[in-house]
Amino acid sequence: MTDIKEFAERYVNIWNEPDAGRRGQTVHNLWQEDARYLARSIEAVGHEGVEGRVRTAYEKWVREKGNIFRLRDLDGHHDTIKLRWEMLPAAGGAVISVGFDFLVLGRDGRICTGYQFIEA
Repeated sequence: MTDIKEFAERYVNIWNEPDAGRRGQTVHNLWQEDARYLARSIEAVGHEGVEGRVRTAYEKWVREKGNIFRLRDLDGHHDTIKLRWEMLPAAGGAVISVGFDFLVLGRDGRICTGYQFIEA
């Protein structure tokens, strides 16, 4: 397995990335071509779907509302990573939302399936 701390930091930071080209390249680096990203009301498939999901979240929560996402804690074993993240105002202040993502990695070390759960 790859260095999960570095992998998790790259994963969380993609949601804060203002440059669309960098976001797209990071999606290609972190996710398999036919990967699935699943949240309660969202299913994104493939690089295009994941890029769209990341773009939508960035535009709503970061660009429009001025928040950032950051890694809270993580654990992983046997080609899986469970990471908790939090969203808070970029200018500082109380945490607005907390969630965790459970990532299943393929043989190539990239995400084949990611599940998002919002805790608060």
